[in-house]
Amino acid sequence: MKTLSSALIAGFILAGSTGLSQSETGTFPAGDSVTTANVADIQDMIRVADGIDAAVDAKDWAAARAYFTDEIRVDFTSLVGGEPATIPADALITAWSGNLKPSKTSFHLRGNHRVAFEGTDRALMTSHGYAWNRMEAGGLPENGGNPLWEVWGTYEHGFVRTADGWRVDAMTFTATAQRGNEFVRDTVPAE
Repeated sequence: MKTLSSALIAGFILAGSTGLSQSETGTFPAGDSVTTANVADIQDMIRVADGIDAAVDAKDWAAARAYFTDEIRVDFTSLVGGEPATIPADALITAWSGNLKPSKTSFHLRGNHRVAFEGTDRALMTSHGYAWNRMEAGGLPENGGNPLWEVWGTYEHGFVRTADGWRVDAMTFTATAQRGNEFVRDTVPAE
């Protein structure tokens, strides 16, 4: 396990010691301040959320699945409509792997991670996210003439501490902007 420098830990503690709860900032949920007791947990949650993105982009579906509990509450309604639902994590991974076939490339990036704790075994992480998708078939005139689609938004990951470490049991994406060819977003490649 990597260790954090004392300067980094001090920076985390200082950032969390403003006296304002995150909800008072109007941006993040209320929660405990960052302390030396929970800084390792926060870093582990960031590692998990970033690991999901890296696994999805690498199309390493087993690695992506390992970051979730068996059931997950998902809400992608701001992007694709529908209703929030609680589904098996295996179903989420099956949907992602079905949409992100080898002919569709993705790149996910996130930052501005903020964590609010509920006791010692539950937490909510809010972060900003960006996703880029490319599919050559989208560049054909009959498919819109643009091989790219991208989206910006806010993620909320619900975390629960398990025997195997922190795992995601809820995930919401709230899109704030998107551009490009929706054909690329919506099309499930044939291969």
